[in-house]
Amino acid sequence: MIAQALSPIVNLIYPPRCPLCGESMAAQDGLCGPCWSELVIPGEPACTACQRPFPPENGLKEGLCAVCMANSPRHDGITAATLYNDASRRLILAYKHGRRIALADMLARLINARLPPLEGEWLLVPVPLHRWRLWRRGFNQSALLARFIARTRHWPLCVDALERHRRTPVLGGLGKKARARALTGAIRTNPRRQAVLRDMQIILVDDVMTSGATTAACVSALKRAGAKKVRIACFARVLDEALDY
Repeated sequence: MIAQALSPIVNLIYPPRCPLCGESMAAQDGLCGPCWSELVIPGEPACTACQRPFPPENGLKEGLCAVCMANSPRHDGITAATLYNDASRRLILAYKHGRRIALADMLARLINARLPPLEGEWLLVPVPLHRWRLWRRGFNQSALLARFIARTRHWPLCVDALERHRRTPVLGGLGKKARARALTGAIRTNPRRQAVLRDMQIILVDDVMTSGATTAACVSALKRAGAKKVRIACFARVLDEALDY
């Protein structure tokens, strides 16, 4: 109520502008029309295990993609708000490296809108940052996204369920195998949260899912701790081949 009452004053002092192109807007809660149209939303049909969109020419309406048939995933589904393209990349850069944390609610709203109906209670767990990276950045971008979803869905949130106890190099530019090697043994569950994780249904929240190496390490740690199910939810997913259809 306070935010709504102060909104006209805030808009007068700070006129709403699109965070991507800077054009004037009516409210400070999203993107302008042209910039919304630049985002690519994953469509159907898609893989029943990982939600990788199928190309329309293959005629499939359901089933597993080639990646999941070759290696059965340990996760229990992936929800991505967008496919990673130039528009989503600029949003992530502004949010994570530009420290525009006010974008967290908008990005999380898009993730939340894509989550399917889920039965029972789910625990929100963010992908962890190493303590030194958290200190330098000042916030965990995945934790802010998870907090919004938890508040909207009325699900519990455990921000320290996972620990990145060993520093890893910057993963950008590394291939899938190199990413997996860099993350080997780097992520574990917090010993103080073992009882919370056991037999729980968990949604693992990340900002960008690139090769899947980081989320795979997190899923493995959570399953070892006794989690019943682990679904992955992210704002942007890198699937370059899916941008062509």
